[in-house]
Amino acid sequence: MKPAIGIIGGSGVSGFDGLENVEERKVETPFGNPSDILIGGQYQGRQIWFLSRHGQNHTILPTEVNHRANFWALRSLGVRWVICATAVGSLKEEYAPRSVVLPDQYFDRTSQRAANTFFGDGIVAHVGFADPISGGLREILSRAGQEEGAEIHDGGTYVCMDGPAFSTRSESHYYRHFGFDIIGMTNLPEAKLAREAEIALATLGMVTDYDCWREDEASVEASSVVEHLAANAEMSARIIKRAIGLIPEEANWPEHQSLDAAIFTPRGAWPPETEEKLAPILNGR
Repeated sequence: MKPAIGIIGGSGVSGFDGLENVEERKVETPFGNPSDILIGGQYQGRQIWFLSRHGQNHTILPTEVNHRANFWALRSLGVRWVICATAVGSLKEEYAPRSVVLPDQYFDRTSQRAANTFFGDGIVAHVGFADPISGGLREILSRAGQEEGAEIHDGGTYVCMDGPAFSTRSESHYYRHFGFDIIGMTNLPEAKLAREAEIALATLGMVTDYDCWREDEASVEASSVVEHLAANAEMSARIIKRAIGLIPEEANWPEHQSLDAAIFTPRGAWPPETEEKLAPILNGR
């Protein structure tokens, strides 16, 4: 059976048409409930699982997203690639609203890091995270985006903040001073947990605004952001559909073996209850 592909949609991104044999799956996890019911189906011969990051009715704050439950659920369903579509603010003049940034790095400004790992409770693991994005999947998204006519910016640093308020002007200028590229509120925990779950992840950063660093125009407001969401959602769906056909059928990338040298706790010292809880993540180790 071919490994499945997961799609996590954010603000304004609620899936795409063309799925066959559509089903809904409610997954219970040791970490609580995922953000929503998972929607599954086949597209171009591949099993797809779609998950709405904030819930279908956008009822979950960025700091309320249960990322561990989301990725445990996806991994338990055989997902080995995840494409994250997420709304971001631009920190560079050339990254205009409705353009697409494919980040390859993160800068962490979040406060809830304890929830960004599956490990603990007797099993210690330290995954390599120098290159947090799957280069192979990012390359596929770049190619798909160019073929769809999107304005693609390949590479860049995503600043991840808690929210839900947007940045102050001082913060926005601080991020620009250090050369960061885009800002959002959810994607870094996803990248960390994907790496621990041996899932290759890449992100479509769909630009909605210029944050608030441009002094010559109004600061970012929810109303201005919403105006770009529909256009971004349409483009992200087109890119994802094209990318699906380019994703390999065998999960043999470096990200798919990220735990091989990462678990420090000897196998014989694993607490049985923790081993059971992490069964989809440990994958028979």
